Amino acid sequence: MSLPKAIHPTLHDRALKVFPGGSNGEFGLPPELVPILERGSGAHVWDTESRNYLDLTMGWGSVLVGHTHPTVVQAATKQATLGTNFAAINRRSVELGERLIDLIPCAERIRFVASGTEATLLCLRIARTATGRQKVLKFEGAYHGQHPVGIASMIAGDRPPLPQPDPCGSGLPDIAQELLVAPYNDLAVTTQIVDAHAQELAAIIVEPLHRCLAPAPGFLEGLRALSKRHGIVLIFDEVVTGFRLAPGGAQAYYGVTPDLAAFGKALGSGFPIGAYAGSEELMEVVNEHRMPGKHYAWSASTTGGNPISCAAAWATLDLLLAPGVHDGLHQAGKTLRKRMLQVVQNRGETAQILGDGPIAQLVFSATPVINQTTWLASDRRRSRQLMYELVRQGIFLNPLGTKLYLSTAHTVSDFDRFDEALDLALNRTRLN
Repeated sequence: MSLPKAIHPTLHDRALKVFPGGSNGEFGLPPELVPILERGSGAHVWDTESRNYLDLTMGWGSVLVGHTHPTVVQAATKQATLGTNFAAINRRSVELGERLIDLIPCAERIRFVASGTEATLLCLRIARTATGRQKVLKFEGAYHGQHPVGIASMIAGDRPPLPQPDPCGSGLPDIAQELLVAPYNDLAVTTQIVDAHAQELAAIIVEPLHRCLAPAPGFLEGLRALSKRHGIVLIFDEVVTGFRLAPGGAQAYYGVTPDLAAFGKALGSGFPIGAYAGSEELMEVVNEHRMPGKHYAWSASTTGGNPISCAAAWATLDLLLAPGVHDGLHQAGKTLRKRMLQVVQNRGETAQILGDGPIAQLVFSATPVINQTTWLASDRRRSRQLMYELVRQGIFLNPLGTKLYLSTAHTVSDFDRFDEALDLALNRTRLN
């Protein structure tokens, strides 16, 4: 005799009871659309009901070589038999650190942490300690991790006039004591803000590719010159762009070298890893031989540089540094964006396709989208409806619609499947 269904709740039901919003963060899907994922392979994931999804989130961009790539799995599995974590320098971390210093233009010294959030937080801590200044400047709409500076002025809350920050979502109502905010891609306004506050600014932190917005010609170069003029530390948040746009990250791709840079995501192929790197002079700030003292900044991470993540990262770099891989990723991104635009135009929609490298975003707007102000003027409600409908059509993605991530595993047939789903989703949301 079987018991009533209510006594045997599904994993879906259980998830809605365990996690706020049925989410472990950000997704915010309607309850009926929340999938419970079971496994992944290549560019696809399957839920516990055996439904197949084309994955355009790819672990929020962390799985750049595809799910369960055998080279990465083998490397991590082999290392697991030798030890999972020592919370200390190990063979794997030394070898990986040397390799990254060879690849990254700004890197003379490096340290590992367990996430991009830790990496950006430590970059900011170093900048403040090295300069003796408190405030930092970020760009409106940017996300730099789970700390207050990383989140402030990212969510469209009650936007105060710039350069005042919007504390919405940050958990720190008085964030204005440590943060100024400028409009991305507007070097003139940014220069005015920096010139007016230079004596209190420790750092300028920027995503070189700001979400999906490419830097305007001369913008990053202008930030480099501006920061040097005032003795301000320039930090590139390369958690997304690192190893995705080029082996040396966005700083190599765009040709502008910062003082410090933060990395994560794609480096570990889904294994938890982060890193921050920079000049020898700045990185000496975390040298424990300086402790205690005003020129020392605390830095430690329990699982940072653990040998399993480092082994996975080494294997990932082997794959990404093979001839033609980044050319292929850029071509895939161009193909996806071109095909998306064609579908949109065939439907008579007014929209733009943003992105660079293997990243894309669809924005319903008739005017160019170059920063947070112009993005907020787009039809974000329609975008959210479209994302929900794409999930219904078997496309796994973040419904906030900020990025569609490609990997080396995506194929032409995956693009065909996405085209069909996008066309149907555009039609259904337009009717609604």
